[in-house]
Amino acid sequence: MTSLLAQREIMEIHGRFDPASFLAWIARHATKLGLRNEVAHASQERIELRTEGPEDLLSALEMACLLGPIEVWVDTIERRAVPLEADPSH
Repeated sequence: MTSLLAQREIMEIHGRFDPASFLAWIARHATKLGLRNEVAHASQERIELRTEGPEDLLSALEMACLLGPIEVWVDTIERRAVPLEADPSH
């Protein structure tokens, strides 16, 4: 059963990549999946994203990043749940 409840996570991607082009690629995929996405850190070896959406779609974004564009090498992706604040829109 898929969960449609929004979750918030920090997704930390480690590897070797051009952050500008990889972030544009990630943003396109996050938009296609209907996820909220905010960049907290970006360097050639680490990208930290704050993502929000259903768990299954967050997992889909993780898999997409692992398989990502040919010029990107992803070693690991760490995901950490972040509690949603008390917000009546969630």
